[in-house]
Amino acid sequence: MSSARRTDDDLTAKARIRDAAVRRFAEDGMGASLRAVASDAGVSPGLILHHFGSRAGLREACDAYVLEAARTAKSAVLGPGTAGAGAFLAQLSQVEGYAPLVGYLLRCVQAGGPLGGEFIDHFVTDAVAYLEEGVRAGTVRPSRDPQARARVLTAMSLGSLLLHLPARDGRLDLDELPAWLRGYVDTVALPLLELYTEALLTDSTLLDAYVAATGDSRARTSSAVET
Repeated sequence: MSSARRTDDDLTAKARIRDAAVRRFAEDGMGASLRAVASDAGVSPGLILHHFGSRAGLREACDAYVLEAARTAKSAVLGPGTAGAGAFLAQLSQVEGYAPLVGYLLRCVQAGGPLGGEFIDHFVTDAVAYLEEGVRAGTVRPSRDPQARARVLTAMSLGSLLLHLPARDGRLDLDELPAWLRGYVDTVALPLLELYTEALLTDSTLLDAYVAATGDSRARTSSAVET
């Protein structure tokens, strides 16, 4: 067997381990054993350490994979015109397939600690980037504070998912999670799109009052932000 062939096999095994880890961490939480991950992937525990070095290395690879999937999906939806709408409808039609990634994301948040906080920070950073892409494309309004807006949207999204999660402390059943995710999306899609598109308030009275009372240096008039 040539070294090139071994490299291809190694990459396939590495991806299989990563995918198995995402699912196992989603099901059992971030404390799931590497032995269970290895069994799911059909490899030895030693091969996990060979590819990822440690549990932390495996976790880092899973984080990167989930973050990239979210970033790619969000960027596509915020594209201009019918391209963004088409991407949104396509993702809605196959939302069940995102269940393991959503489960992993929520387990990271539940676990908390430095790693959980770091994961959320990465999520916010990515949100700043794809929202800015939307601003440049003309599909998203500019923000007075892009970082703060991204953090609030992230907190709202994760908080809502956690509140609806069927098993907040126990094991998540990934056979049932896709149907739960479909139901969740069907429940929140319309009100969220309405809120983001048409806004809740009919004028700037509350915003103007807040700015006048606090002198928040981030706040400028809406016309200044939009130009």
